[in-house]
Amino acid sequence: MGPGENYHEAHAEEIKALLSDDKLSQDFKFEFSDDSDRVQDIENQQRPVTPRRCPYKWKGILAATLAGLSLVFLSGCIHKHASSSCTREQPCPQAATSNAGKLFNNGTHDFKRTVVMVSIDGLRADYLDRGFTPHLLDISKKGLRAKYMKPIFPTLTFPNHWALMTGLHAESHGIVANNFYDPVSDNVFAYNKPESCWNSSWWYGEPMWETAEKAGITTANLMWPGPPVTSDGGSSTYFIPWRDHVPLREKLDQILTWVDLPVETRPQLVLAYEPSLDQAGHLTGPLSLLVNTTLAEVDVFAKELQESLADRNLTDIVDIIFVSDHGMTDTSHPEWFFIDDILGDDINLVEHSDGWPSMGLRFKPEADLTRIYDILYDAASKNEEKFEVFTHETMPERYHFSNNYRIAPIYVVPKEGYALATHSEDTTLMSKGNHGYDNENPSMHAMFVAHGPFSFDAKATSLSSRSAEAWHSVQDDAYVMPGFPNVEIYNLIMRLLDVDEQRWAPTNGTDAFWDAYLPEDI
Repeated sequence: MGPGENYHEAHAEEIKALLSDDKLSQDFKFEFSDDSDRVQDIENQQRPVTPRRCPYKWKGILAATLAGLSLVFLSGCIHKHASSSCTREQPCPQAATSNAGKLFNNGTHDFKRTVVMVSIDGLRADYLDRGFTPHLLDISKKGLRAKYMKPIFPTLTFPNHWALMTGLHAESHGIVANNFYDPVSDNVFAYNKPESCWNSSWWYGEPMWETAEKAGITTANLMWPGPPVTSDGGSSTYFIPWRDHVPLREKLDQILTWVDLPVETRPQLVLAYEPSLDQAGHLTGPLSLLVNTTLAEVDVFAKELQESLADRNLTDIVDIIFVSDHGMTDTSHPEWFFIDDILGDDINLVEHSDGWPSMGLRFKPEADLTRIYDILYDAASKNEEKFEVFTHETMPERYHFSNNYRIAPIYVVPKEGYALATHSEDTTLMSKGNHGYDNENPSMHAMFVAHGPFSFDAKATSLSSRSAEAWHSVQDDAYVMPGFPNVEIYNLIMRLLDVDEQRWAPTNGTDAFWDAYLPEDI
């Protein structure tokens, strides 16, 4: 029997118990009438496909491999490390004190220091307080947890998964939405078209797996959003492309298969992606039974992964990090604003509309952008600023979303509870849950949970006085690491893999951020 066989069946009763009436949290309610008929879909591992009013999320993407090579650039304020001409064929030399190649032994086999990072798309930070994630809470009690992880703006899947990989904001890494127009190449990036989105010319920055491979560290990529090959020709040693409706047990099997390889071929960095929770959130909203059923399932997956590594006596060798890309908010009854009503005949001058739920508007050359901006700005003011209108010059600095030509010259950004459309769109297909809003909103905040040697040794002051019995709530600052931006993750992984800092790629993270949480020898 493989490590993940009968995974779902073995834990069906546990999941059902979590969903019993006496386990329901008191601060939210279910929508049984809307999605009770979907529960069987979850039980059968048949994930419902998210309805779309416009292409706002990736679902059935990435089916072929392209490796277009081109030079790329990084814009915005970036913390720079020494540049490197290292390649996979000629790895960077490691410092004399490096532990990257040091061998540890689990009692039967040699291992190198290893990191497994799993992204659970759409897992809002406060989902962990609903009562359906006892295993993730137990993992965090023994390890480390953040109150939240702040995504970059826009709070969408592709921009944030590439931010996690590169440590860069959208204006720096170039993936400015899930769908957008590039005026220089005259091409459209479409998340659901692999012939487009796998082209390496779209993706700026250096992902952590490329840095690791350059340093001679073997990596594995299980469906993580991004290109299979970078513009510099970098790739993971092991790469499995995106497929929808892949059971969690199959992903668990693949991760453990990699972990069980001989030390000479075993990856030290394993990256995996799971979309089911995000799909459920879009389909039925963050307060739904379907979301909580799926939440319980991914929680059991986390338990199985952690326990499988513990069974192999790898608790002190392998770091497990669970992250998410963004949160989710209820959009079942939004107040609509129709851009064509606001612009009138000027709507005919719009050439491209990027992003969702925001609208990045590009206009024909004859358009008077100043006048159009004034019209939109006045409409926002008259509607109590239920949506905001920005240019590159007026975009809030905290968004880090202006210094890139791929960002449309006028951006209309709705606040939570509101939605933008034109009358040509079918608003009845609006999803019941969505994201993409202000990254300061708690509903957009992502999760960070870690377990393994790094978390055991973490010296965050928030951990020094914690009571193990009281570890339960992100609302209690005394027991969790404070929230932090997701652009710090790249530097963390580099430290855990002990990659020489001079070999790190430029990032928007803070060089010394992890000093307060890690011993000096990590």
